[in-house]
Amino acid sequence: MSVTTTNLIMGPGTLYIGSFGATEPLDTVVNTTPAASAWTDLGGTQDGAKLTIDQTYTDLEVDQIVDVPGARLTKRLFTIETNLAEPTLENLKYLLNDGTAASGTGFKSFEPIYASSATQPTYRAAILDGFAPNQLRRRFIIRKVLSSDKVESTYKKDGQTLFTVKWSGFYVSSVIAPFKLIDETA
Repeated sequence: MSVTTTNLIMGPGTLYIGSFGATEPLDTVVNTTPAASAWTDLGGTQDGAKLTIDQTYTDLEVDQIVDVPGARLTKRLFTIETNLAEPTLENLKYLLNDGTAASGTGFKSFEPIYASSATQPTYRAAILDGFAPNQLRRRFIIRKVLSSDKVESTYKKDGQTLFTVKWSGFYVSSVIAPFKLIDETA
Protein backbone atom coordinates (compact mmCIF):
# COMPACT_ATOMS: atom_id res chain seq x y z
CA MET A 1 0.00 0.00 0.00
CA SER A 2 1.36 3.40 -0.88
CA VAL A 3 0.55 6.43 1.23
CA THR A 4 -0.05 9.73 -0.50
CA THR A 5 0.81 12.49 1.95
CA THR A 6 -1.45 14.95 0.09
CA ASN A 7 -4.42 12.80 1.20
CA LEU A 8 -3.54 13.15 4.88
CA ILE A 9 -5.48 15.78 6.82
CA MET A 10 -4.45 17.87 9.81
CA GLY A 11 -5.67 21.19 11.07
CA PRO A 12 -8.38 22.98 13.00
CA GLY A 13 -12.02 23.41 12.13
CA THR A 14 -14.40 26.33 12.57
CA LEU A 15 -17.87 25.80 13.98
CA TYR A 16 -20.91 27.85 12.94
CA ILE A 17 -24.50 27.76 14.20
CA GLY A 18 -27.61 28.98 12.41
CA SER A 19 -31.36 28.74 12.61
CA PHE A 20 -32.99 25.52 11.48
CA GLY A 21 -33.63 26.02 7.76
CA ALA A 22 -30.98 28.76 7.42
CA THR A 23 -29.79 29.36 3.87
CA GLU A 24 -26.83 27.08 3.33
CA PRO A 25 -23.72 28.30 1.53
CA LEU A 26 -23.51 27.07 -2.06
CA ASP A 27 -21.26 24.07 -2.68
CA THR A 28 -19.17 26.23 -5.02
CA VAL A 29 -18.14 28.53 -2.13
CA VAL A 30 -16.87 25.81 0.20
CA ASN A 31 -13.68 27.82 0.77
CA THR A 32 -15.46 30.97 1.99
CA THR A 33 -16.96 31.96 5.32
CA PRO A 34 -20.72 31.33 5.58
CA ALA A 35 -22.88 34.48 5.47
CA ALA A 36 -22.85 36.24 8.85
CA SER A 37 -26.52 37.14 8.33
CA ALA A 38 -27.43 33.43 8.71
CA TRP A 39 -24.48 31.79 10.49
CA THR A 40 -22.72 32.67 13.75
CA ASP A 41 -19.06 31.72 14.28
CA LEU A 42 -18.90 30.15 17.76
CA GLY A 43 -15.28 31.20 18.20
CA GLY A 44 -12.27 29.20 19.26
CA THR A 45 -12.43 25.57 20.30
CA GLN A 46 -10.07 23.41 22.31
CA ASP A 47 -9.19 19.71 21.84
CA GLY A 48 -10.62 19.69 18.31
CA ALA A 49 -14.13 19.17 17.01
CA LYS A 50 -15.23 15.55 16.67
CA LEU A 51 -17.70 14.44 14.02
CA THR A 52 -19.34 11.06 14.68
CA ILE A 53 -21.66 9.10 12.40
CA ASP A 54 -22.88 5.95 14.17
CA GLN A 55 -24.83 3.54 11.97
CA THR A 56 -26.78 0.50 13.19
CA TYR A 57 -27.52 -2.30 10.74
CA THR A 58 -29.98 -5.02 11.68
CA ASP A 59 -29.32 -8.45 10.19
CA LEU A 60 -31.87 -10.14 7.98
CA GLU A 61 -32.52 -13.81 8.70
CA VAL A 62 -34.02 -16.74 6.80
CA ASP A 63 -34.53 -20.36 7.85
CA GLN A 64 -33.00 -21.88 4.72
CA ILE A 65 -29.38 -20.74 5.25
CA VAL A 66 -27.05 -20.35 8.22
CA ASP A 67 -25.37 -17.23 6.85
CA VAL A 68 -26.79 -13.76 7.29
CA PRO A 69 -28.18 -12.86 3.84
CA GLY A 70 -27.92 -9.11 4.36
CA ALA A 71 -28.74 -6.21 6.64
CA ARG A 72 -30.75 -3.00 6.67
CA LEU A 73 -29.87 0.37 8.13
CA THR A 74 -32.20 0.79 11.13
CA LYS A 75 -30.66 3.69 13.01
CA ARG A 76 -28.17 6.50 12.39
CA LEU A 77 -26.86 8.95 14.97
CA PHE A 78 -24.63 11.85 13.96
CA THR A 79 -23.03 14.35 16.29
CA ILE A 80 -20.49 17.14 16.55
CA GLU A 81 -18.66 17.43 19.88
CA THR A 82 -16.22 20.08 21.00
CA ASN A 83 -15.13 22.37 23.80
CA LEU A 84 -15.91 26.01 23.13
CA ALA A 85 -12.99 28.12 24.28
CA GLU A 86 -15.15 31.24 24.41
CA PRO A 87 -17.63 30.61 27.25
CA THR A 88 -19.88 33.60 26.53
CA LEU A 89 -23.54 33.97 27.46
CA GLU A 90 -24.32 34.08 23.74
CA ASN A 91 -22.70 30.66 23.27
CA LEU A 92 -24.49 29.34 26.36
CA LYS A 93 -27.80 30.18 24.69
CA TYR A 94 -26.88 27.85 21.79
CA LEU A 95 -25.70 25.12 24.15
CA LEU A 96 -28.94 25.15 26.15
CA ASN A 97 -31.10 25.27 22.99
CA ASP A 98 -32.37 28.80 23.65
CA GLY A 99 -33.15 31.17 26.46
CA THR A 100 -33.42 34.89 27.11
CA ALA A 101 -30.47 37.24 27.02
CA ALA A 102 -30.58 40.75 28.42
CA SER A 103 -28.07 43.54 28.84
CA GLY A 104 -27.88 46.98 30.31
CA THR A 105 -25.34 49.43 31.61
CA GLY A 106 -22.52 47.36 33.04
CA PHE A 107 -24.12 43.89 32.78
CA LYS A 108 -25.33 41.04 30.57
CA SER A 109 -27.56 38.23 31.79
CA PHE A 110 -29.02 34.95 30.56
CA GLU A 111 -31.97 32.83 31.68
CA PRO A 112 -32.67 29.38 30.16
CA ILE A 113 -36.06 28.44 28.79
CA TYR A 114 -38.19 27.17 31.64
CA ALA A 115 -41.56 26.44 30.06
CA SER A 116 -43.10 23.00 30.11
CA SER A 117 -40.83 20.19 28.93
CA ALA A 118 -43.53 19.31 26.40
CA THR A 119 -42.84 22.42 24.33
CA GLN A 120 -40.99 22.13 21.03
CA PRO A 121 -37.24 22.63 21.41
CA THR A 122 -35.43 25.22 19.32
CA TYR A 123 -33.68 23.27 16.57
CA ARG A 124 -30.72 24.83 14.83
CA ALA A 125 -28.32 23.96 12.02
CA ALA A 126 -24.55 23.56 12.32
CA ILE A 127 -21.59 23.84 9.98
CA LEU A 128 -18.13 22.45 10.70
CA ASP A 129 -15.52 23.83 8.29
CA GLY A 130 -12.19 22.06 8.23
CA PHE A 131 -9.61 20.62 5.87
CA ALA A 132 -9.93 18.05 3.10
CA PRO A 133 -7.11 16.19 1.28
CA ASN A 134 -4.54 18.30 -0.59
CA GLN A 135 -4.91 21.17 1.95
CA LEU A 136 -8.26 22.08 0.43
CA ARG A 137 -11.43 22.75 2.44
CA ARG A 138 -14.20 20.43 3.69
CA ARG A 139 -17.59 21.56 4.93
CA PHE A 140 -19.93 19.39 7.00
CA ILE A 141 -23.49 20.67 7.35
CA ILE A 142 -25.95 19.17 9.81
CA ARG A 143 -29.32 20.61 8.94
CA LYS A 144 -31.20 19.99 12.21
CA VAL A 145 -29.42 19.84 15.57
CA LEU A 146 -29.99 20.13 19.28
CA SER A 147 -27.42 20.38 22.02
CA SER A 148 -28.09 16.97 23.54
CA ASP A 149 -25.59 16.31 26.30
CA LYS A 150 -24.66 17.92 29.56
CA VAL A 151 -23.01 21.31 29.35
CA GLU A 152 -20.00 21.67 31.62
CA SER A 153 -17.90 24.65 32.55
CA THR A 154 -15.06 24.32 35.01
CA TYR A 155 -13.20 27.15 36.69
CA LYS A 156 -9.67 26.16 37.74
CA LYS A 157 -6.68 28.19 38.80
CA ASP A 158 -4.45 26.39 36.28
CA GLY A 159 -6.84 25.72 33.40
CA GLN A 160 -8.91 27.52 30.84
CA THR A 161 -12.67 27.70 31.29
CA LEU A 162 -14.51 25.96 28.45
CA PHE A 163 -18.07 25.00 27.52
CA THR A 164 -18.43 21.35 26.50
CA VAL A 165 -21.06 20.67 23.87
CA LYS A 166 -22.46 17.80 21.85
CA TRP A 167 -24.89 18.58 19.05
CA SER A 168 -26.99 15.66 17.82
CA GLY A 169 -28.47 15.66 14.33
CA PHE A 170 -32.03 14.72 13.42
CA TYR A 171 -34.22 13.72 10.50
CA VAL A 172 -35.31 16.68 8.34
CA SER A 173 -37.75 15.37 5.71
CA SER A 174 -38.23 12.70 3.05
CA VAL A 175 -36.73 15.05 0.43
CA ILE A 176 -33.92 16.72 2.44
CA ALA A 177 -30.92 14.74 3.69
CA PRO A 178 -30.10 15.30 7.36
CA PHE A 179 -26.47 16.17 6.62
CA LYS A 180 -24.13 16.95 3.76
CA LEU A 181 -20.36 16.89 3.22
CA ILE A 182 -18.70 19.10 0.61
CA ASP A 183 -15.03 18.89 -0.38
CA GLU A 184 -13.28 21.60 -2.34
CA THR A 185 -11.44 20.27 -5.39
CA ALA A 186 -8.42 21.78 -7.07
